[in-house]
Amino acid sequence: MPLRATVHARALLVRGLLAGLLAGLVTFAVAHQVGEPPVEQAIALESSVPADHEHADGTAAHSHAEEDAVVSRTVQRTIGLWLSTVLVGIALGGLVGLAAAYAVGRLGSLSAAQSTAVVGLAGFVSFALVPFWKYPANPPAVGSGETIGERTAAYFGFAGLSVVLAVLAVVVAVRLSRRVGGYVASVAAVVGYLTLIVGAGLLLPAGADVGGFPAATLWEFRTASLVVQATLWAVLGVVLTGLVGRLAADARRDLARRTLAASL
Repeated sequence: MPLRATVHARALLVRGLLAGLLAGLVTFAVAHQVGEPPVEQAIALESSVPADHEHADGTAAHSHAEEDAVVSRTVQRTIGLWLSTVLVGIALGGLVGLAAAYAVGRLGSLSAAQSTAVVGLAGFVSFALVPFWKYPANPPAVGSGETIGERTAAYFGFAGLSVVLAVLAVVVAVRLSRRVGGYVASVAAVVGYLTLIVGAGLLLPAGADVGGFPAATLWEFRTASLVVQATLWAVLGVVLTGLVGRLAADARRDLARRTLAASL
């Protein structure tokens, strides 16, 4: 029986959500340790220079630190951070699970676990790593609203383009593998993806840094953000790959038992 028939999309979705939940919990601990110090540093810097940012019309923008905070920093870096990492983990887990359900049985001779690992790696590279190179993250709620909005829109726009190109690269690799072999097809797809994404990155506007922030402050936050993203995707990928491998093994054993029973 084909591999796709033994691994159902609903089962992969459920396992993706569970893996995402665990990844979110682990990521919360990492984000609290490596992500919060640079955020606190950026907030302290903005508080000390309240008129450092300007609107497009040249008028000074009040710093976020001057405004009455809706939620205290204590709540933000505990419950708020926990909720955000867990919810992001669950959402990504569900998406990766559904993508793996589609990929299983379509990536040549790769097993269900191997197909899931490829999907996870492609997701991390295309949705987190590459967009981060072009439009790095900004300390949350730090800087003018216009700057934060522009950088956020630029990031997700470039991330969407990167994901589309990554999917096309995988499709091309699968089709080429039937003619030139899996290794050559994979290398050609990766080179094609990198060429197109680097070209797009060079053509698109550069991400503007938040004015007044020392390079060291932004770099520390960007590094912390990448560490957090890598942790989230690594835990999600490892856990989901293991769960999918076990699911496929159980499905094969169940199929073998039913085949044996039918033959008696």
